[in-house]
Amino acid sequence: MSSTKIQPDIEKLRKAQYDIDPLFINRWSPRSFKADKEVPEDVLLSIFEAARWAPSALNIQPWKFILARTKKDREKFNSFIMEGNRIWCEKAPVLALIISKKTNDKIGDNATHAFDTGAAWGYLSLQASQKGLITHPMGGFDREKAREVLNIPEDYAIHAVVAIGYQGEKEALPEKLQEREQPSDRRPLQESIHEGTFQP
Repeated sequence: MSSTKIQPDIEKLRKAQYDIDPLFINRWSPRSFKADKEVPEDVLLSIFEAARWAPSALNIQPWKFILARTKKDREKFNSFIMEGNRIWCEKAPVLALIISKKTNDKIGDNATHAFDTGAAWGYLSLQASQKGLITHPMGGFDREKAREVLNIPEDYAIHAVVAIGYQGEKEALPEKLQEREQPSDRRPLQESIHEGTFQP
């Protein structure tokens, strides 16, 4: 059993219906980053090491991560991230674009590339939480511009940009985002499980 406990401020907003490790409850996606706190190399690489161990069909490991850690590289990323996300993610010391190869030399089209890459992202996000980092994935960006700016081949699917860093104060965000800066709940488990067949 994990010695980790659910963080007090999170416990008020999130309750598991069944017994799970607090790691899953503690992880959420804040928007406020400490702009002046860099992520040490070994800590950053440890979260991608966790992603490396995610399961994938035939162990193909279709995922790739394109990182932006320098000011120059982050500006390239900002060129295709939508303004609503740039308002807060520009303070994150690390941005990562998650992509996956849609084909494989052994099997041709890889039908599970996105599913497997989602597992890798999940591992990454949980390890980041364990290391005291926050992660916030974004779908709000121009994928075709990202492909062009970062020279991504057509046989790669582009999934999400993830902001990575240390959590900042809620008050550092624009006022309209401050009220959203808290962990979200989840729908009841029973609404996600269908016994035997699909039930509308």
